[in-house]
Amino acid sequence: MKRIGIIGLGLMGGSLALALRRSSPDHYFIGLDHNKEHTKEALTLGIVDEITDDLGTIESCDIIFLSIPVDGIITVAQQLNPSSNMCTVIDLGSTKEKISNAIPASKRHLFVTAHPMTGTEKFGPSAAFAELYENKVVVLCDMEKSGEHQQHTAKKLFTQIGMRLVFMGAKEHDRHAAFISHMPHALSYALANAVMRQEDPESIVALAGGGFRDMSRIAKSSPNMWEDIFRQNKANLIEAIEAFEQEMKMCKTMVEQEEWEALNHWMADANRLHDIL
Repeated sequence: MKRIGIIGLGLMGGSLALALRRSSPDHYFIGLDHNKEHTKEALTLGIVDEITDDLGTIESCDIIFLSIPVDGIITVAQQLNPSSNMCTVIDLGSTKEKISNAIPASKRHLFVTAHPMTGTEKFGPSAAFAELYENKVVVLCDMEKSGEHQQHTAKKLFTQIGMRLVFMGAKEHDRHAAFISHMPHALSYALANAVMRQEDPESIVALAGGGFRDMSRIAKSSPNMWEDIFRQNKANLIEAIEAFEQEMKMCKTMVEQEEWEALNHWMADANRLHDIL
């Protein structure tokens, strides 16, 4: 039976445990989380079999997942000293370059830096569900820095829970993630704040349709988690926001100057995105 340690028992860590538990009975889960309410919930919900506050207990596991905010991943990765050279440590952070480069060289081969491209705006163990990872992409970064055993273990586990594997360098990943994941979160926060500063709550409730709800939904995401992500991917995020600002300026100019045909073509160009998706 594989002993799997999970540091961070929220949506991502909890859902991962539930998915792995469903795919194989041969796992024993040990959880660690600084939030005591989360540890109680995780035990009650059957996400983990055991709770510990001792990093040494986690270090004895066969597989360790780091599903905590990205700044915390760097701290824990530097403190963690797995007891076996056959241990596989997998981080689930949304940024990758700073994490990959911060892991001490002496134990870098034990680590696999991964980003499952999934999630919801909810958090905590009660938000976890086994299907979160199904048919989603996981990006595995800088795999040449991981040991052969660790590479094999990570590929097998993510495939086992129904994920599609994509490989790229950490630096490349962070630029793509800034445009496709991080910038949309910034826009959702901006949209929510812009509307709340102009509209009273009654009007928002009365008039908010599906489009507004869809676009503002991820503004419910954890500010602490996304502050860390924005900090770690600052340069790429600024580039992505500036690209969006350029598109908004174009839209504003076309509306101001009543260039309706050009505006129509601009919108039609955007329609093509869903031919890709």
